[in-house]
Amino acid sequence: QVQLMESGGGLVQPGGSLRLSCAASGTFFSMNAMGWYRQAPGKQRELVATITSAGNTNYADSVKGRFTISRDNAKNTVYLQMHSLKPEDTAVYYCNAEFFHHDLLATMTEWGQGTRVAVSS
Repeated sequence: QVQLMESGGGLVQPGGSLRLSCAASGTFFSMNAMGWYRQAPGKQRELVATITSAGNTNYADSVKGRFTISRDNAKNTVYLQMHSLKPEDTAVYYCNAEFFHHDLLATMTEWGQGTRVAVSS
């Protein structure tokens, strides 16, 4: 089993910054792609950014130039640095990880429990 633990959410004023972290723990796995998704009240969950094990990144158009995703492969941790936050960035942010389970010989996906980000004055 792989567990994802997110941290770093909170309340911030428009124009402010936050850094989210997501650490994966468990045994018998190799981490593949990791990413962040978000779900605003009354809306569907949407992709924010993803990063492959090789460091290739992909961003939603709405966050390009403001958010940066990165990862520490040695720590199985993914980060989301958010700048110039807007009220429309308010959402619960979920970490997602795709990994290969060596014991089960299967590629699997896991979600974190979410961390809330609120952008308001």
